[in-house]
Amino acid sequence: MRRRHTRHRLRKAPAALEITAFLNLIVVLVPFLLSTAVFSRLAVLELSLPSPAGGAAEALAVERLQLEVVLRADGIEVADRIGGRIGRIDRSPAADDELRALSTLLLQLKQRYPAELQASVLAEPDTGYERLVQVMATVRATTGAQALELFPRIAVGDAPQRAGAAPGLSARAGASGGRT
Repeated sequence: MRRRHTRHRLRKAPAALEITAFLNLIVVLVPFLLSTAVFSRLAVLELSLPSPAGGAAEALAVERLQLEVVLRADGIEVADRIGGRIGRIDRSPAADDELRALSTLLLQLKQRYPAELQASVLAEPDTGYERLVQVMATVRATTGAQALELFPRIAVGDAPQRAGAAPGLSARAGASGGRT
């Protein structure tokens, strides 16, 4: 009789896996993580950096435009790297006026140099990201009823310091004597 009892004790029911507590945790955790996640819209602008092997003969070609758009705190300077300053657009309270004037000037340059596709956008260190992107979009193409591709190959860099500005300081900080 004892043997029967021993055999009966060895035969146990298979263990059941209890996942109820885990499922409850997941049901609460997933909506929480989704509600706290940061969803951001990413926009990509293709940039083509100038090649380091740009020949000197290419730089001396006067009939080629080497367009530079320099973003300053008080306006936008448009220049040819070889020929010098082409124009200046003073900063206005309405950013649209500044961008429209830039678009008009760039359209005139595109009519004079239709084969040119490259431009450099140079910005001071304290230039806002939104302003930089708006200017890059304006340099790339015109908007409105007659959309036209202007200078789609854009290189981005730091603006040269103005004459008389102390090294390491912006023009505004150089005038006041220190960083703000």
